Amino acid sequence: MTALIQTIPTADGLFTLLVDDRQRVLASGWTSDHAAIIGRLSAANRPAEVREGEAEAAAAVTAYYDGDLAAIDSVAVHQFGTTLQQAGWDALRRIDPGRPLTYSEFAVELGSPSAVRAAASICARNAPALFVPCHRVLRADGTLGGFAWGVDVKQRLLDREAVDAGVLLTL
Repeated sequence: MTALIQTIPTADGLFTLLVDDRQRVLASGWTSDHAAIIGRLSAANRPAEVREGEAEAAAAVTAYYDGDLAAIDSVAVHQFGTTLQQAGWDALRRIDPGRPLTYSEFAVELGSPSAVRAAASICARNAPALFVPCHRVLRADGTLGGFAWGVDVKQRLLDREAVDAGVLLTL
C-alpha cells in the first residue's frame, strides 16, 4: 500500500495526516515529524511506501479549527486492533464535543465498567488523533491525564470544544 502524508498549520501547531490509498486516515497528530506519525502504527501495519500528497481529511481539520466541530465526524479512518479496541475507537467517535467523559465513564460506554485500564489503553493506542477524539476522555478527578501530543494541546482542544458547545469546563 502507498500512503500519502500531509502537514498543515492549525491553531494548535502543525498537524500531520497519514492516509491510505482510499483516503482513510491511518494516523495523525500535532507534529511535522513524519516518522512520529508513521510510528503510531505497528510495524506490521505501516504502509510499504509513503509519499507527500494531499489528504482529503485536511479540509475537515481546517473546518474543525474554523468552528465546525462536526467536520471530523464523517472522515473515514482505518485502525488496526482487537475487537475491544475497535469498539472503543468507535465509542470515542460518539463522545460529543464539549461533553468529555472520564476513563471510568468511558469504560461503562464500552460495557465493561471495571475495564478502566483497558479504556485508557484504547485511548493511548489511538493513531488517528482528532478524528477519533481520545482527547475527550479525562481522569476520574477531571484532570487531563496523558495525551500523545501534549496536555497543552489536549487542553486547548477541550477549551475550543467547550466554548463552541456552549459549555464551561473547569479543569
